[in-house]
Amino acid sequence: MTAERPPMKPTRDPRVTLDDLVEVLLNKGAVLHLDLIVSVADIPLIGVSLRAAIAGMETMLEYGMLRRWDEDTRAWAERSTGHRDLEPRAGERHIVHMRGGHLLEDGFQTTWRPGTVHLTDRRLVVMRREPREVLWETELAAVRAVRPESERSVGGEQRTRLRVVLTDGRQALLSCTEPERLRALLAGTCPGPLETSPAGPEREDGDGGEGDGGEGGRAVLEGHLWYHEPRRDGPLWRGGQGRLTPDALVWKSPLDARPALVLTTDDITAVRTAPGRSPAGGGTVVTVETASQGPVTLTADEPGRWAGALDSLRTAQPLPSA
Repeated sequence: MTAERPPMKPTRDPRVTLDDLVEVLLNKGAVLHLDLIVSVADIPLIGVSLRAAIAGMETMLEYGMLRRWDEDTRAWAERSTGHRDLEPRAGERHIVHMRGGHLLEDGFQTTWRPGTVHLTDRRLVVMRREPREVLWETELAAVRAVRPESERSVGGEQRTRLRVVLTDGRQALLSCTEPERLRALLAGTCPGPLETSPAGPEREDGDGGEGDGGEGGRAVLEGHLWYHEPRRDGPLWRGGQGRLTPDALVWKSPLDARPALVLTTDDITAVRTAPGRSPAGGGTVVTVETASQGPVTLTADEPGRWAGALDSLRTAQPLPSA
C-alpha cells in the first residue's frame, strides 16, 4: 500500500516579482490541474474541476493551441471593420482588404510603413487607421505591372512582396498577408492587361517573413506544419510554418529567429506516411528519409498533401497544385 501524499501547501519566495511571473507565463507557460470541493459543516456542496493552460499567445500558437481561434478571430475582425477605414467614392465597389504596408523610399530614408491594403474596382490603396493617413494610392487604370519580389530580412528571413509599376514609370513596393491572392485579383480587376516577369532580386531590410536558406523561388506548398524536433531529453512536436519550393523544404517556429529545419530536395531519399500520434488532430505522420540527417518526422492538417508534394519533387514528377 502506497503512502498517502501530504497535502500541498502554498509557498512564497520574496525574491520573486511580478515581472518574473509574467516572463514565465509568456516564455514557457503554466498548466493548472485543480480539484476543489467546497463544503459546509462537512457536507460537500460544490465541486470544481479545473484544467487550464496559461501562456503567451506565441507559445500557444507554437504548440497548436488557439491556432484556429486566432485565425478565425483575425479574419472576422478584418471582415467586419477593415473595409470601413476606406471611404468609397460614388459607385465604387470594395473587393478585398488585408494587412500590409508600403515601403517609403524618399532618398533620405527607406522604411516600411504598416497599414491595410484595400482593393476596389477603381483603386489600390494602402492606408493606416491611427493616425488616419493614406500611405500610397493609385488608380487601377494606371497600373502596368504587378511583380512578385522575394525579400530577405537582416535575420535571414524571407517574404514575398509585390512591386507595382505604373504607366508613368513610377513604382511602389507593397507587402500584404496574401500576395498571390492580391496579385490574382489585380489581374482580374485592372482594366488593361498586366505585364508579368519573374521575381526580382532579394533585398536586405528589417521586415521579416517566413523562412531562410534555400526557400527562395516559387512555393509549391506552404502552411502550418508540425516538426518532431530531436532534443537531448527526447523529441518534441513543435508547430510552425513550412514552405516547400522546388529546391528545399524550410520549417520555422514563430519563436525562432532562423529556420530549425532545411531539407534540400536532392537530399531526400524517400517519403512515406504511417499511422502515428499527431498533434494536428489526426493519426498520420510523414517520415522523410534523408541522406544527411536521417529520418525527419512531420505532420500537418493534410499530411497526405505534404507527402505527395515532397515525393513529387524527389522523383521529379509533375508537381501537385498548391
